[in-house]
Amino acid sequence: MVLSRLAHGFSAKTLASRYSLEPYLISKITNMVTRLLATKLYPEFIKIPVSRRRLIETTQAFEELTSLPNMCGAIDGSPIKVKCGDIGGNVYECRYGYPSVLLQVVADHKKMFWDVCVKAPGGSDDASHLRESLLYNRLVSGDVVWDKVINVRGHHVRPYIVGDWCYPLLSFLMTPFSHNGSGTPAQNLFDGMLMKGRSVVVDAIALLKGRWKILQDLNVGLNHAPQTIVACCVLHNLCQIAREPEPEAWKDPDEGGVPARVLENEKSFHYFGDSLRQALTDDLHQRLSSR
Repeated sequence: MVLSRLAHGFSAKTLASRYSLEPYLISKITNMVTRLLATKLYPEFIKIPVSRRRLIETTQAFEELTSLPNMCGAIDGSPIKVKCGDIGGNVYECRYGYPSVLLQVVADHKKMFWDVCVKAPGGSDDASHLRESLLYNRLVSGDVVWDKVINVRGHHVRPYIVGDWCYPLLSFLMTPFSHNGSGTPAQNLFDGMLMKGRSVVVDAIALLKGRWKILQDLNVGLNHAPQTIVACCVLHNLCQIAREPEPEAWKDPDEGGVPARVLENEKSFHYFGDSLRQALTDDLHQRLSSR
């Protein structure tokens, strides 16, 4: 019953008449199941790729796609529409003009999520949401230990994730030089390959919303929205592991957004990230131009 609700977006009222149950009971059962998925099953099916075997498989697959070494994931945010009646003020209004909460995910080459965060109202920007996440705190503190360091032009490059210009450039997060192709030929080449890597997370979110239609217009109370969204992400990974047929993807409008500012406490991460990005750019340009 709950899977049917998540997959088709049925309201509690619609399912109540179908199953001859009271709507409040449908809501209660939905909350119980999604809470179990979001808590008990999350650590089983949504895991940072720290084991050596999985890390090597992931970075090699991204390198085949982008020609960039040691990329291990792509990050993006996506607004999830919620019911208007639950909320006041415009802090929940996303860039597309509807009330929402913000979903942040990191995906691998198989369009599987290895980190999920739902902490911010839809009016927040991607960079702020990243900084509120447990993943950011773990990466900044060095809590995530990736046992794979490569040397690129004298720089020690640890595994990194990629995002668009709405995220800050940091040692563990590579972003494009420009959003409009105004860089040098080497920089534009790097940006094109980076965005090719980022495309996996865009495709994963489109698949998530296509597979679990409740995320196209969330009809649960705001208090239960985060666990419902996370539960759908867990189920998404289960479907990818089982190689379920992929439904028609849901496409969000193309996003704009201003380049992220680097905060004072991020300056050292930004400085190191800038030198890493330049080393990766020079290396990529030399390798591809000599072919």
